[in-house]
Amino acid sequence: MGFVGDTVESIRSMQIRQVLMQIISLGMIVTSALIIWKGLIVFTGSESPVVVVLSGSMEPGFKRGDILFLHMSKDPIRTGEIVVFNVDGREIPIVHRVIKVHERQDTAEVDILTKGDNNFGDDRLLYAHGQLWLQRHHIMGRAVGYLPYVGWVTIIMTEKPFIKYLLIGALGLLVITSKD
Repeated sequence: MGFVGDTVESIRSMQIRQVLMQIISLGMIVTSALIIWKGLIVFTGSESPVVVVLSGSMEPGFKRGDILFLHMSKDPIRTGEIVVFNVDGREIPIVHRVIKVHERQDTAEVDILTKGDNNFGDDRLLYAHGQLWLQRHHIMGRAVGYLPYVGWVTIIMTEKPFIKYLLIGALGLLVITSKD
């Protein structure tokens, strides 16, 4: 009959109680993932504890598709650290190295200038119009570790959404039709 026919027949033969149990199991998996994510946010102090490097601007240190683990502490940001920051008017965070830090003596505020390791100039052209420096509230976290190439899954699913929907559908179907 084929895979699709067998799957449809499997769903028909399931009792309502089995279907409800499978739906509850799927809900528990999704809820567990959200709880783990929120726990990581609290533990790391970063609004996004894991990010994917989306461009080659940090090569050779980090390549496109690497996953970075972030932590945000109260320690002062230092020159040479790799930070992830948001710029007003842009949705996607940027991963770059801090090249200058200026602390204002009168207000104790810190001005930060960044640059991609593989870029020719600093990031002032990436900042919001008229902005010359980043402030601490722009910084999402500091890179404390990474996994090479694992982020390609995210990049592929973002660039080719049909793969994402196909994968989600297949996983949902697998959970629903599971007999355990």
